[in-house]
Amino acid sequence: MKRPALLIAAALAFAPFAANAEPAVIIPPPAAEQPLQDTGLETAVLAGGCFWGIQAVYQHVKGVTNAVSGYAGGAQKDALYETVGSGRTGHAESVKVTFNPREVSYGKILQIYFSVAHDPTQLNRQGPDSGPQYRSEIFPQSDTQQKVAKDYIAQLDAAHVFKR
Repeated sequence: MKRPALLIAAALAFAPFAANAEPAVIIPPPAAEQPLQDTGLETAVLAGGCFWGIQAVYQHVKGVTNAVSGYAGGAQKDALYETVGSGRTGHAESVKVTFNPREVSYGKILQIYFSVAHDPTQLNRQGPDSGPQYRSEIFPQSDTQQKVAKDYIAQLDAAHVFKR
């Protein structure tokens, strides 16, 4: 008997916070989506805040065979957590996503990136983490990925998906 009362009390205590929550943003799929391809495994490299959070998202996506945290975008070949954390190396905490394009497209990888993985409107931060190493950046691995990413960002901008 105490548990239902405790649950009701907890729900009432947190109700004001839920009322102030921002509405969910619906991220449309890319308009110029590529068909699923039989080209072997591909990789995508994405930065958007703490790499462990992004890695965790992609580890649960059907068609993703591996997601590994690391660094991208810096001038130095080697990057260490301690030095990147200073924000002065030019690196961003990133995730290398290996995926099977027969099961999930690069466009879908990007839709997940913009939907779940992070908020691209926050400059050099995600949640409590701040600094240039937490910036949002897509590191295309081919000309095709570059075009898909550029076109998709233009589509999201034209639709005013993100209000900031």
